[in-house]
Amino acid sequence: MKYLVVVLVVVVVAWVLLRPRQAKRAQDRRPRPQDAGPLAMLQCRHCGVHLPRAEALVDERGAYCSEAHRLAGPRGP
Repeated sequence: MKYLVVVLVVVVVAWVLLRPRQAKRAQDRRPRPQDAGPLAMLQCRHCGVHLPRAEALVDERGAYCSEAHRLAGPRGP
């Protein structure tokens, strides 16, 4: 019976020590999100604010930050 207790204690200690390593390995196996890289930035032709291409309103005159600035058009020199 004494040996069974010793074996049980050794198994529990080994399990406690090895468990964090197994959890870290599981995290390493997860696919990491790919970095999309820098976004293309455009400058509003009316106010000069820089914004990502995906958020800009673009027409034949250029890029604008809002519908009001698109309707107002480019600001003079």
